Order: sequence, then structure tokens, then C-alpha cells
Amino acid sequence: MRTTVDITVETPGLAVDILSEASGLPKQRIKDAMAKGACWWTLKGKIVRLRKAKRDVKAGTRMQLYYDEAVLARKAPEAELLEDKSRYSVWFKPHGLLAQGSQWGDHCSLLRVAEVQLNRPCFLIHRLDADAAGLMLIAHDSKAAAALSQLFAGRTIIKQYLADVTGVLDVKKQTIDGDIDGKAAISHVSTLYINAGSINASSINTKAEDTEANTSRVNVRIETGRKHQIRRHLASIGHPIVADRLYGSAAGVPLQLLAYYLQFNCPLAKSKMTLELPERLKKLSLETPQKFPEGSSLRESADAKRS
Repeated sequence: MRTTVDITVETPGLAVDILSEASGLPKQRIKDAMAKGACWWTLKGKIVRLRKAKRDVKAGTRMQLYYDEAVLARKAPEAELLEDKSRYSVWFKPHGLLAQGSQWGDHCSLLRVAEVQLNRPCFLIHRLDADAAGLMLIAHDSKAAAALSQLFAGRTIIKQYLADVTGVLDVKKQTIDGDIDGKAAISHVSTLYINAGSINASSINTKAEDTEANTSRVNVRIETGRKHQIRRHLASIGHPIVADRLYGSAAGVPLQLLAYYLQFNCPLAKSKMTLELPERLKKLSLETPQKFPEGSSLRESADAKRS
């Protein structure tokens, strides 16, 4: 079931009662939707999420409900807090977890997971495809968010990824600089190994003419952060990422893309910061991805927030 409600309250009352009456949904479902971020109201001129079911709502208040049963039933993949640096924290975002929510809910987003777990304000600094996994930073005050976001907006941060791509890609270093959506985009790709074996950045284990090898593990360093940059650049040279349903072919595994390394001059600590996934997490998942129901607003929100 999927429905929306957009009303201006005429008679003061409790939020859960007003939305239940307006939508025809049981109060328990409304409470669940509110807890998961699917309810909104206008507060001091701003539209914000309304989570408290027993909040008193005055006449003249605008309230909105975005109810999608499939979205609300979804369970959030488990994220992991790697480091708490007070003004920001470092997380491992698994495959299938959104960076931030949509109007239909935020319980399956890293931003909300961090907010609940740490019980403090959380601000998004950068994004990572919902289909991908890897390192993400979450700020805990607006000034920290602005300072760290500037790093990602510019070219002062080193960002590296691992990806499994289709076909035999045998390169020591290849720069892909095709524009994306009319904007400059630069990716540097190096083959780590082909088809099988451990990561070895100094040598390539299988020659390109070995036609039995059908996938290649590559390291990608990006200078810019355009929408779907790595996915589109790799697809443009004939080697889409394994399980890339948008630019290649879907498969029985998640998108084989992992953000594993960040290095930057921290404007908060005034020192160089190097962040790298621990070895236990520095691998591409072989688990079957959680499916997005056809036509669900969760898939819409996930597709809208790529980076």
C-alpha cells in the first residue's frame, strides 16, 4: 500500500490522531511511519520530520504523510561505527543502506542510524551509492559539516575505491577523463588482479590475453565526485562494475564497489588524516542484495542520491 496525505490542520489535536483520521490508517501504523521518518510538519517556517506521535498540533499547521508499506517494512543493513572523533564520526556503510533518507522515510539510512546510535545531531558530509559499500563520514555540528563538506566539494581529498569489473582490464594506470553531465570528471584506474588471487598492487596476476578470466579487480582513485562517476567511467571503457544494474547488468550479488580509503588535511584537527577500512571489511560482498520492490519509493530515493 502506498498513499500520501497533505493537510492543513483545522482542529487542534495529537499528531497520531490527526494523521490516522486523515489517512484512514490505524494509529499503530501511523506511529510506525512517524518513528521511521515518513511524517512531516511545518515548524517555524521549515518542513521537518515529525516523529512524536503524541505531539500537540495547532490549527493551521501543515502536516504530510508519505506512506509506503514496502519502504517501511524494510530492515536496515547493519552499519558499523569505526571511529568517533567527537565533531565527526567514521562509519562503514554496508551495501543497501542509503546515505540519507527520503520523504518516504529514513530508518534505512546511515544518517538516521548514526543519529540514533550516538544520540547527537548528525549532518551529511558526502554521499555513497546505496548499492555500494564503504567509508563514510558524518558530522555532528554544522560548522564541522561545512568544513568537511568543502573538502569533498574540492579536489583536496584523496578517495580510493575497490571494484570488480566485467571483462579483462589489464592496466597499470589509466586515466579516464570523460565529462559527466557536462562537468569535468577524472578517475585513475589500476588493475590489482584478474579473475582470482589476492590484492597485489605491484603486479598483475593474469595476462590480458587469458580469455578464461572474466572479471578484474581494480583500484580507482577519483579527483572529482560526479554522480555515478566511477560506474559511468568504467562502463564507458567497456568494463562496467559487476552487478551494476544501471550501467551494466544486474547479478546475484551487490554492486561490487567499495570505498576503502580517505586521506585529507583535517580542518578541525589541523593535521593530515588517513582513514582506511580494516582488513576484515576491505573486501567486496558476495551476499545477495536486498531487493527493491518494483515501483517502490525506496528505489526511487536510492537512485536519486548517487554520488
